[in-house]
Amino acid sequence: MSMAMFILIIGMAIVTYIPRMLPLTLLEGIELPVFFQSVLRNIPYAVLGALIFPGILLIRQGDLWFGVAGTAAAFAIAWTGANVMIVVMGSIVVLSFYLLVL
Repeated sequence: MSMAMFILIIGMAIVTYIPRMLPLTLLEGIELPVFFQSVLRNIPYAVLGALIFPGILLIRQGDLWFGVAGTAAAFAIAWTGANVMIVVMGSIVVLSFYLLVL
């Protein structure tokens, strides 16, 4: 491994470490207001939604309803309280039938 590659890896490690380390050290022992705690708790869900939503619309070129059908099936199955694997498998089954019908 060349020296430039080694410096690049170390630099990326430092840049990744700093944003994770600063809140832990600066906010240690400080109780955040309930509002900020709820906002921070919801960030992973918001990011996941932002990552998944474009894929729902673009999963099949020229067929917006394919993604909408899979999403609706997943929401309906999840609403019943089903396990994540059941939700995924149910959505796959619904989309398989969707392809057979068309």
